[in-house]
Amino acid sequence: MVSIKAAVMGITLLAVCLLATNASPVRHGCCRNYMAMKIPFSKIKGYSVQTVTEMCPINAIIFHTKRGQACTNPALHWVMDHVNRLRSKAQMVHIKTSQAQE
Repeated sequence: MVSIKAAVMGITLLAVCLLATNASPVRHGCCRNYMAMKIPFSKIKGYSVQTVTEMCPINAIIFHTKRGQACTNPALHWVMDHVNRLRSKAQMVHIKTSQAQE
């Protein structure tokens, strides 16, 4: 029969292992590394920005696609080009919406 002390020790060890894995922060939208390939602009629906925190060790642009999220390096030219194109698109929608309400 397993003693209570051994059971508590096992559960504690399991909890520490789960908290220490990289899987937990990923579920909360935290990028821990960058994807290697370029994403076609047509696949991108939006983006968000991640800055370095205790749980998230890198700065990243997170592109939102139909298939999910992709963590990209903001230092890459194509990444910032996509961000600027999305901003321009949003600005155009804002202008058209503002004009329609006047």
